[in-house]
Amino acid sequence: MNYIEELQEVIERLHGTRATHVETVPIKEEFQGRTVWEGEVEVFDLHDHPQTHRVYAWAHETEDADHPRRHVTVLHIPPATSPRKAVQVSIVSDYRKQEGHAEN
Repeated sequence: MNYIEELQEVIERLHGTRATHVETVPIKEEFQGRTVWEGEVEVFDLHDHPQTHRVYAWAHETEDADHPRRHVTVLHIPPATSPRKAVQVSIVSDYRKQEGHAEN
């Protein structure tokens, strides 16, 4: 199974609908002059999804031995209306999760 098929399988399992790969978009997200995320976002069309026609997805390695690979999917729902915005939404979500764990 190649990378696109891997993401496609994750999307179909998580979102319960068929997904078709559309394109790969390179993204470099910077904050205060530093790169905070750099990679490729895969764009998929969704078939018969109740909320949207598109999803953005990527995967990356982690330092967690129990879960060495993390898949990220972001539905094309405002504010995530482009590959770049999907990355931004994901970064903010991850930051908020870390903040929540830090307070506990």
